Amino acid sequence: MKNVFAAALCCALATKVYAVTEPMPAIQAPLASKSLLLDIHQIEQGQLVAVGERGHVLLSTDGENWQQQAVPVQSTLTAVTFADEDHGWAVGYDATILATTDGGATWAIQQYLPEKQKPLLDVVFKDQNNGVAIGAYGLFYRTTDGGKNWVEEFHGEFLPEEDVEYLNELKMEDEEAYLDERGSILPHFNKMVMDGRTSYLVGEIGLIAKSNDFGQNWQQFDPIYEGSFFDIERTQQGNLLAAGLRGNVFRSLRNGTPWQHIPTDSTALINDIVLTDDDRLLLLGNGGALLVSEDDGQKFVAWSQPDGKSLIAGVWFNNRLVAVSEDGVRTITIAK
Repeated sequence: MKNVFAAALCCALATKVYAVTEPMPAIQAPLASKSLLLDIHQIEQGQLVAVGERGHVLLSTDGENWQQQAVPVQSTLTAVTFADEDHGWAVGYDATILATTDGGATWAIQQYLPEKQKPLLDVVFKDQNNGVAIGAYGLFYRTTDGGKNWVEEFHGEFLPEEDVEYLNELKMEDEEAYLDERGSILPHFNKMVMDGRTSYLVGEIGLIAKSNDFGQNWQQFDPIYEGSFFDIERTQQGNLLAAGLRGNVFRSLRNGTPWQHIPTDSTALINDIVLTDDDRLLLLGNGGALLVSEDDGQKFVAWSQPDGKSLIAGVWFNNRLVAVSEDGVRTITIAK
């Protein structure tokens, strides 16, 4: 589904599990590590966590052997993050937010709103208390107490002036219609990345924005591309790289101005940017696309996977790429 609702979830729409009123715990599945997984995160030096369809959460210490954990929902999980080795959060369909305080061994529901009928697509914490969860149609939640309370925010600064005027008029005429329209008028927020005191946000319709107050206020960059972006990262040399649909990659030497379009010779949707310990950049995409740069993103060489399975997210772990895909976890050695 990072297609209609944003990029790494492109395969998840077909496997969406529609929630009932009360959440049901995830089923222990012997082949969970071979199922659709949508995000992976390195908790600490020797621990990985991956999340995906049907509420699957998996832990590993070597990237090869994975143990499924008990989870109180069957909603597809789209993203996971940790503030430290113990405190972590996962988000997904049904506007679900889960939390752990023991390094991912157990998980508790902090938010579960199937009536929203919208997925959360990313979650970011700058410490144990302050976090943000974002998603489809501008879904945006904030917590200042570690997730005990999540408050929804509406970021109208991403709307053109004519849409702001339209909403204001509609609010005066029909409050219910106004609330319905406000819930679907914003673009999808696909990924939020912290870079020191600055946060970056990318999403639908070419959205790239930055914030210096952890997303309370956003400054949108001038448009450089009309398609969706799914990731943005600061490179090892301090430049910015943004990636999106149809192999489109843009590089900035000056924190967002100007942007240079980087040829990739690929038409794959790029889901994730991975930085390696040996100063390479990896782009993970649909259809088995894997692009490698050894010059800080000025050019890329294809290392595409022969089975054509989509690579959705990855981490550099023990000198290998550990990626999650439409058919589970895979480890890839990329010779320099």
